[in-house]
Amino acid sequence: MIPRYSRPEMTSIWDAENRYRIWFEIEALACEAMSNYGYIPADSAKKIRQNGDHAMATFNKEDVQAIDAIEVKVRHDVIAFLTWLAGKIGEDSRFVHLGMTSSDVLDTCLSVQLTQAADLLIKDLDRVLEALKKQAYDHKYTMTIGRSHGIHAEPLTFGLKLAGYYAEFKRNKERLTVARKEIAICAISGAVGTYAHIDPRIEAYVAEHLGLQKELVSTQVIPRDRHAAFFSTLAIIASSIERLAIEIRHLQRSEVREAEEYFHPDQKGSSAMPHKRNPVLSENLTGLARIVRSHVIPALENVALWHERDISHSSVERMICPDGTVTLDFALNRLAGVMEKLVVYPDQMKANLESLGGVVHSGEVLLVLAKAGLSREAAYRIVQRCAMATWTKLNTADGKTFRENLENDPEIMGKISPEVLDKAMDGSMHTKNLDYIYANVFGETGPVPE
Repeated sequence: MIPRYSRPEMTSIWDAENRYRIWFEIEALACEAMSNYGYIPADSAKKIRQNGDHAMATFNKEDVQAIDAIEVKVRHDVIAFLTWLAGKIGEDSRFVHLGMTSSDVLDTCLSVQLTQAADLLIKDLDRVLEALKKQAYDHKYTMTIGRSHGIHAEPLTFGLKLAGYYAEFKRNKERLTVARKEIAICAISGAVGTYAHIDPRIEAYVAEHLGLQKELVSTQVIPRDRHAAFFSTLAIIASSIERLAIEIRHLQRSEVREAEEYFHPDQKGSSAMPHKRNPVLSENLTGLARIVRSHVIPALENVALWHERDISHSSVERMICPDGTVTLDFALNRLAGVMEKLVVYPDQMKANLESLGGVVHSGEVLLVLAKAGLSREAAYRIVQRCAMATWTKLNTADGKTFRENLENDPEIMGKISPEVLDKAMDGSMHTKNLDYIYANVFGETGPVPE
């Protein structure tokens, strides 16, 4: 995590202070459950809670340093924390961590942190969805050119293009909600997961109070296929971010200039060329997406641990858990900001749409000729011939528009009327089903509520 691409709300989830507070909460809840079922004195559980809560209420970086100093000696992070905690609780600390193993604390804590991170990422997705929805309605009927292979295809509206991205990010929200549920797991089952030294009811109590589900079979660690699914979901979201970022980058190219990132009044684009307005935010999003996706492979490799456990996953997760969630949180908020302030140029979209002399209407003309009685093969040959004549002589002295070439083609004369040709080339067919599509995507057909 570097400050440049971090937001405080997400980074605080991964701070040592938050981690140790969660560790204590797990231990305190376990003690409460043990006292409920008669394993430790109720008064001891009460003192553990009271003394621990007091210590955690004032917990700060000095306490973190104290725990770190203990870890230097004992070379074990959980034991270092328990040693520090014992000094705050007193003699009742002998009941803390009773029958538990370190992974019970570590893995359950990680589950809490990942669910906290997921909740924040879901809020981020909501902001992106809101921005996309507004722009999709603002430009529902803004005609632009569709492109396949980077080449002009058929007209569509800019709003429809954005509705597609909205649907994609809506799917991403659904995926993340599922991934959150899958990672929200508690395991308090003791060494190698047999519950030999701890009552399964302890796990159930801790899970309920932390808002988690119990692991069915934990071995000594929560199985890492859950974590792999979580990071795969983050990677898919990152890929969606990059797909939209690339769209903006292309539309902002000088030759296209159909939309661009907002350029602040005092912003500078180049140290050498004062005229530059670069898509720097979208390019940044492309880079950030690469980082988030790079975490999938180590997350997948963490699934294959030795027997009931090893710690080869630990060093990986210490990096990818904070880095992946912090980076994606930043990227989603940056993307939302780009879409909220996106500058759109409808006139330029129209100019680009018409820049090839009307050949982008070839598909509809093909259908009109087929309906007029020509075979599809003959209609295709005629339309392609007229389109290629337009394309190759575009902007030359003897160049003709697609419409002019069609009207002068001997095989078409008398087959279709000028009125039918007008209808085929007015673009109206590309908006006639927008209400149907919008109803499917947004669940409504009217304007966005104020």
